Amino acid sequence: MREFGYERALDVSGAVALLAEEPGARLLGGGTNLVDLMKAGVERPTLLVDVQELPLGDVGFTADGGLRIGATVTNSDLAAHAEVRRHYPALAQAVLAGASGQLRNMATVGGNLLQRTRCGYFGDVAKPCNKRTPGSGCPAAAGEHRNHAILGASEHCVATHPSDMAVALAAFDAVIMYETADGPGELPIDDFYLPVGETPHIETALPPGALITGVSLPPASVAAHSRYRKVRERASFAFAIGSVAAALDIQDGVVREVRLALGAVASRPWRAHAAERALTGGPADAEAFAAAADAELAAAEPLAENGYKVTLMRNLVTAVLTELAEEAAR
Repeated sequence: MREFGYERALDVSGAVALLAEEPGARLLGGGTNLVDLMKAGVERPTLLVDVQELPLGDVGFTADGGLRIGATVTNSDLAAHAEVRRHYPALAQAVLAGASGQLRNMATVGGNLLQRTRCGYFGDVAKPCNKRTPGSGCPAAAGEHRNHAILGASEHCVATHPSDMAVALAAFDAVIMYETADGPGELPIDDFYLPVGETPHIETALPPGALITGVSLPPASVAAHSRYRKVRERASFAFAIGSVAAALDIQDGVVREVRLALGAVASRPWRAHAAERALTGGPADAEAFAAAADAELAAAEPLAENGYKVTLMRNLVTAVLTELAEEAAR
């Protein structure tokens, strides 16, 4: 048993001050990821700063008509929120696809964003892992990697990001808001998660000692016609082997706007910009959807055992966009 301190923060400034005072401190929300990693000996904080009581538990409209989601909103409350379900249905669907009901009742929005990108080797302290010990190697590259990355990976890490929620947030251009000792800041989600590169242990662009305070979703009419689809190896409580968050706006058979993000294919949620460019202004049919998926997946570099993901993602993108197009035509 490794000893660690525990403090309950009652306001944002107090939480940030505790982080600044203790370099080994970690934030504790629902604890659904951090506590498991502590039990495995992967995470060894010297202090836990409990942020569950911070006044960051609301969901509401922003001045421009978007949504602001507080960092301590639970996944269950987020998925059930009427405005989320109405204006960003793919986000509600993504949250419901992640983990079990019991975990969703505990897990928070801020914690979900910061859960570690990981695979089985990361959780086994008897094995080397560049995410745990930089420079020690990535055994997954030549070992068990059936569910690992096909886009944006490097020789240093081939794990995939586990969050379903973050995939939908990526499709909707979410902005992550945070607080540090120097004041507030924000990061677009495309900049929040870093490429794996040579430093897979550095996963986000958050400054040291930062506390996520919320997520802002800009207004987007296309988001109301959206869907999240997840493929996994068992029906519940399993990470995706492939997922898609998609939104589609069609007029007279032509794609006016499309949002597309892929999950379980990279170390971070993968915004499918190439596919979006290929589709915008073109026909809204299955052939065009498949061609757009091919344009995005042209950069894929599968490993020996996960090449199936290229076909899986092509079919998944095509199916989800086709369903959205058929619904729009009714």
